[in-house]
Amino acid sequence: MPDSLASWLDYIERIHPKTIEMGLDRLEPVRRRMGLYPEFPIVTVAGTNGKGSTCAMLEAILRQAGYKVGCYTSPHLVRFNERIRIAGVEAEDEAIAMAFSKVEQAREDASLTYFEFSTLAAVALFASEKVDIAILEVGLGGRLDAVNLFDADCAVITGIDYDHMGYLGNTRDEIGFEKAGIFRKGKPAICADFDAPQSVLNHAQEIGAGLLRIGADFGFSRDEDSWSYRGPEISRRHLPFPALRGAFQLSNASAALAALDALNLDVGEDAIAEGLSNLKLPGRFQILPGNPVVVLDVAHNPQAAGMLAANLHDMPCNGKTIAIFGMLADKDIEGVVSEMQASIDEWLIVGLNAPRGADIERLRHAFPDRCAVKAFPSVEEARDHACATASENDRIIVFGSFYTVADFTRLNTL
Repeated sequence: MPDSLASWLDYIERIHPKTIEMGLDRLEPVRRRMGLYPEFPIVTVAGTNGKGSTCAMLEAILRQAGYKVGCYTSPHLVRFNERIRIAGVEAEDEAIAMAFSKVEQAREDASLTYFEFSTLAAVALFASEKVDIAILEVGLGGRLDAVNLFDADCAVITGIDYDHMGYLGNTRDEIGFEKAGIFRKGKPAICADFDAPQSVLNHAQEIGAGLLRIGADFGFSRDEDSWSYRGPEISRRHLPFPALRGAFQLSNASAALAALDALNLDVGEDAIAEGLSNLKLPGRFQILPGNPVVVLDVAHNPQAAGMLAANLHDMPCNGKTIAIFGMLADKDIEGVVSEMQASIDEWLIVGLNAPRGADIERLRHAFPDRCAVKAFPSVEEARDHACATASENDRIIVFGSFYTVADFTRLNTL
């Protein structure tokens, strides 16, 4: 077997011919041989955008309330260990490698993707560490995602929009049905999409899930310096705004509170306030210290780009806004450019050295002629150009993909 985490990651990247393969049939026999039937409650979080933020809020609040929390998210920015946290601490290399070895011993001839292998390892690690509760972020869709191998005691859908259409369908109704696959009979299901597709409502009714919808069963209102949550049975007032920026984060926070209430967990007002105020999530409108201002955001679809544009509008800039921009080729690049066009003065486009990364020519085709676009072979060279030409009053926005933000983050940590 591999003898280090790095060699394990190289191994699990190579053992399956595809990066993505939907379906649970290959995983169930492995799970059975591992005896992986967790006794701790599980919150599963799906959604086009906002699921990472919602997981972070749930984790922060529960930890403040004294729970030992296992949190599994993806993708990572710099280190794989970011994906698996226990009690707020990233899992150690040795612990992850040990969990990988358990999966490998039970795998036999099953072919598992990188994400599937990682998901089984994460839940195995949570079991061995005896967490009180686990938060699992869906990788893609929901119904056929590896995370859905494990029954959710509470399922959360943050929002539904167009992304991964090649796997999930071409309409919001089709995409919503895939995401609603994480619902379970007799268990609470939280939907934080104000315009939830009918397929989500229908599926919840058909299987007998306890669906709670934002705007109908729970919701929020904002004041000048605080916000209030209204739930089916509990309301909370004068809450601090989440540390993550953006008005849309109140929808995510409301979904997190609805989930905690639905599970009847012992979570006090102080834990909620401390959790919301102190949580951190790299790459989500993350503002780096210094001048010019640098903002990192993993926005990689039109809906997320629209949210990023709104955040930039709410943060006035006296100079120009420079974007370091790279995306994956199978994303809606034109849609993202359209959402961000009015917010960017100068575009520095980069080809990503990643699977499915869009090359320079693919990116160029997404821009109208009037846009100021300069091409660079790497994020590093784009960063050097931006830092050399930007004034103290300018700002630099790094976005378009986890890969783009990850490359920039690695450069800043060298």
